Amino acid sequence: MTRVVVVDDQTLVRQGIRALLEVADIEVVGEADDGRAALDVITATRPDVVLLDLRMPRHDGIWTLQRLRELGVEIPVLVLTTFNDDTLVLAALRAGARGYLLKDVTLEQLTAAVRTLADGGTLIAPSITDRLLRAIRSGPPPTGTDAQPVRDLTERELEVLRLMAEGYSNREIATALFLAEGTVKNHVSAILLKLNARDRTNAVLRALHEGILH
Repeated sequence: MTRVVVVDDQTLVRQGIRALLEVADIEVVGEADDGRAALDVITATRPDVVLLDLRMPRHDGIWTLQRLRELGVEIPVLVLTTFNDDTLVLAALRAGARGYLLKDVTLEQLTAAVRTLADGGTLIAPSITDRLLRAIRSGPPPTGTDAQPVRDLTERELEVLRLMAEGYSNREIATALFLAEGTVKNHVSAILLKLNARDRTNAVLRALHEGILH
C-alpha cells in the first residue's frame, strides 16, 4: 500500500484528503499544518509521497521543498494547491517538487498522480502545461543548470525523455519501449548527466527550455 503524508494548514482539507485516499487504498501515515511540522512528520514516517499545499502560515510549501532538498530527503513531493499561478508552479518545480496538481482534480486523478510519483514518475496538471512551457522558454534556464550547454541525446534517450515528461515511471518506460528496467535507469542517468540536471523534473524543465521537447 502506498503511504503518504498530507501537509495543509486547513484541518478540514486534510481530513477530506485522508478520507478520500483511504477509500482508494492509499494510507495516510501523517499530517502537518505547516512546513516546520511537515519536516518532523516526513522524517519520522518516511512516506512514499508527500502531498503539499503551497500557501501556509509560518513556513510555506516552497520553504518546505527547499529544506527537504537541503536535508537530502528524496521523497517525491506532489504539490496540491488552489493556486494556478505560473510563478508558483515554476518555483515549486525548481525547488524540487515532482508533481503539481490543483485541488479541483478528481479522486481518480489524485490517486493516479500519487502512484505515478511513488513509482518514480513526474506529473504536472495538463491545464497548466502549456503556460509552463511558454514561461520556461521565455525565462532563464532552470535553477541548477549553471547555463552549461547540453550534450546531444541519442534517439533512445530522447524516447525515454519524452516518456519522463509525460510522467512515466522507469517501470512504465521499460514496458513501453520493451527494455529492461535497469537499462531505462541507465538511460535516465545519462540524460541527467547530458542535461546537467539534478533530477528528473529538472531534466524535463531544461529540455523544455532548450527546445529539446516540444
